[in-house]
Amino acid sequence: MPKMRKKSELPTKTCLACGLPFTWRKKWERDWDNVKYCSDRCRRSKGAAP
Repeated sequence: MPKMRKKSELPTKTCLACGLPFTWRKKWERDWDNVKYCSDRCRRSKGAAP
């Protein structure tokens, strides 16, 4: 990813657990294609819809 992008220009995904959109984070840079959940809490619940 190029440096200094606006937050509105970052890629987004929808969390499989809570259904809310979340944006790209630096810590997910290498593994963005495999990221499915917005947080560890959602990852632990694995799709238990609200």
